[in-house]
Amino acid sequence: MFVIAGLVALVAGLAVFAVSRLAVKRGKSGWWLAGTVLVSAGLLALVTGWLMSEPNPNRGEALKTGGLAAGSVVALYALWLNDRRRRVEEERQVIERSKQELEMARSDHDRERVADERFARAVELLGNDADQVRVGAMHALSNLARNRPYYSQTVLDVVCSYLRMPFDRETVDMRELQVRRTAQRVIQDLLPEKGSADPVRYNLDLTGADLEYFDISERVVGTLVLRFAQLHNSNSIWGSEILGSAWFTGAVSHGILHAHHIVFHRKAWFSGFTALGPVNLTETKFLGPTKFDRARFAEPPDVDAELLAT
Repeated sequence: MFVIAGLVALVAGLAVFAVSRLAVKRGKSGWWLAGTVLVSAGLLALVTGWLMSEPNPNRGEALKTGGLAAGSVVALYALWLNDRRRRVEEERQVIERSKQELEMARSDHDRERVADERFARAVELLGNDADQVRVGAMHALSNLARNRPYYSQTVLDVVCSYLRMPFDRETVDMRELQVRRTAQRVIQDLLPEKGSADPVRYNLDLTGADLEYFDISERVVGTLVLRFAQLHNSNSIWGSEILGSAWFTGAVSHGILHAHHIVFHRKAWFSGFTALGPVNLTETKFLGPTKFDRARFAEPPDVDAELLAT
């Protein structure tokens, strides 16, 4: 009788497992606990009844063995349930991380959009008639580049293009001169200092720019273009490190040019350069091709005569 009851319960439990599996595939919950109870009870009755059917059975041992069989099923169910909870927790964590990454990406996108809007607005304000507005736009661009370093080269390009705009020295507008000096200070602030670890190579294109008290001393520059630039009063690039090529072709220095202790890693082109005032080139190193063809100096610079003859 125990054997028959056990078989019935065992078959019923297996049927419940099969139905539960189909239900899970359809997105419904299964009756795993009910199946486990039926299988456990079935094994208990089946094993106990089978052992009791032997001659001179030991009822205690038969019941103990049946209990072990039933307990093993319960233990397997507990292990499966624990593994299922673990997998559910891992999936929940994956979903949570995905949500966080999505939220971070959305936040980054929003910040990028705001930065783009700030940049566009600042560039637009550079064309404002009021000098104080243009100065504010310069500071806004500088702050943007400091907070978003990947904007630095773009900001430098914009500031350099502003300095390349025509400027009439004969009718000096002091307010515009203040804006231009602010622009020069932005360039100085954004260039990495000499000796910095892995400095970024920022390029400066100041072709035809009108500069006064321009100072990028002890800074690291990528490519420096000062073709046909007009340098007034005192300008300083001493102690700087020019990693790219430097072009002073046709530039005119109307005052003092502090260019000592510079390291030119690549080309240093001074073709047609004119110095109407002193130029200090003491201990400047020219590591690449150098050209001083048609260069004119009011006072002989401290440079190898053979180099000046190139």
